[in-house]
Amino acid sequence: MERDNYKFPATSYKDMVLEPLFESFKEHFYQQLMAINYAHTVMLAEQNIITVGEAKEIIQGLYEIDKEIDLTSLKYTGEFEDVYFYVEQKLIKKIGIEIAGKMHTGRSRNDMDVTIYKMKIKLYLSSLINHLVKLIDSLIKVAEENKAAIVIAYTHGQPAQPTTFGHYLGALIEILERDLDRLFQAYRVVDKSSMGAAAIATSGFNLNRERMAELLGFSEVQENSYGCIAAVDYLTEVYSNLKILFINLGRFIQDLGQWTSFELSHLYVPDEFVQISSIMPQKRNPVPIEHMRILSSIMIGHCDTVVNSMHNTPFTDMNDAEDSIQVIGFKAFFTGERVLKLLTDFMLNLNVNKEKIKEHIGETYVSITELADSLVREEGISFRQAHEIASQIVKTLIKEKKPLGDIKYELFRSIFTETIKREPDISETKLKKFVDPEYFISVREQLGGPGPQALRRSLSNYKDKLNNLQKNNKKIKEFEEAAINKLKSVVREYM
Repeated sequence: MERDNYKFPATSYKDMVLEPLFESFKEHFYQQLMAINYAHTVMLAEQNIITVGEAKEIIQGLYEIDKEIDLTSLKYTGEFEDVYFYVEQKLIKKIGIEIAGKMHTGRSRNDMDVTIYKMKIKLYLSSLINHLVKLIDSLIKVAEENKAAIVIAYTHGQPAQPTTFGHYLGALIEILERDLDRLFQAYRVVDKSSMGAAAIATSGFNLNRERMAELLGFSEVQENSYGCIAAVDYLTEVYSNLKILFINLGRFIQDLGQWTSFELSHLYVPDEFVQISSIMPQKRNPVPIEHMRILSSIMIGHCDTVVNSMHNTPFTDMNDAEDSIQVIGFKAFFTGERVLKLLTDFMLNLNVNKEKIKEHIGETYVSITELADSLVREEGISFRQAHEIASQIVKTLIKEKKPLGDIKYELFRSIFTETIKREPDISETKLKKFVDPEYFISVREQLGGPGPQALRRSLSNYKDKLNNLQKNNKKIKEFEEAAINKLKSVVREYM
């Protein structure tokens, strides 16, 4: 078949694909491209694939291009397919194709692209991890301040039992520390250099893949060269774990919406986080909660887009996992960080409305479980019998529209005697103690419970876990900074 005479690119292809990709690459990936150019040139010289003199000319040319280039005014013309070819042609014009043409020895845009994406994701993942650490640290502070602040815990949307706000937050802290573990695991998957894989099957040149990983800030090399350009689990793991994190946060944020509502008012939102109505003078709208909830959903949507786009794609290098989908993933990071920053500040400023909670505890009879438990211990009856006695007491108080704190000993004695066929042994003083929410909490000293000692141990464990996770985070930051400085230092030597 004869070749046609049409000139690349077609206008539609240029306008719909190539130009948007060119603009996107400028914004997101230019710095990573140049870092790879510098590092690869250094490695080629160290491996005697090119001479030191040639490496110096290439690096000097790249440095000058880096200084001269104005990315904001750089527009796609169709003359060059992408930014990579634009930089290469600029280098060729500066130092000639005989030397500039050697820069691409032993590499492909396949291994370059995947490595570029991993470098960028590592930056964003490291930043988000840092903000998650700050949120967890803040939650631990709030939990410690509210170790004894009684709140009502809910099951199935209904008031269930008393606990403390510190204990409630402990559940979230545990989840977020597991989320943090998952993000570190995802980071380890991304932190494997693909450079040296070339197009698919490495190269006949004596490349040093470990040196490239070192100069680009990767802790190790991804071994199989086919997997380097075909595997997308670095994407699916990152965005799946991010989705899990924000599903967990979204559920907590939903609770905040309920607990700060007028009907409950168990948490008080200060004025700095409250918006007024344009027409209703009485309104106090804790709107940040709504924004955090929808931003979490948007973030999850971006994650789903990335993960779902990888489904049923071929196991090979393909555009499905390249620039367009990468940028959508970056939006997940940007959106997620907004939520983490706002939630951290929001939680540090919330207050527990103790008076309202005390009122609702009486109305909802949530401490009655401990009466049943105490009857088992004190009276030697079965829990099912004790449960029946407590249930009859609540039904009677509801009919009489009295809170649990107003229970009369005669009511208890009557129901107990009718059920057990004997008089109770416990006194009126003990009866009052057994329905007190503070007593309810004080006797729940089992591992993970809200009792003072149990909660103190849990919070100490959470701090220890966070400290260890922070050490991991510090190591990552130090490693990244050292790699950047190492590459700069080596490049300076060649200049």
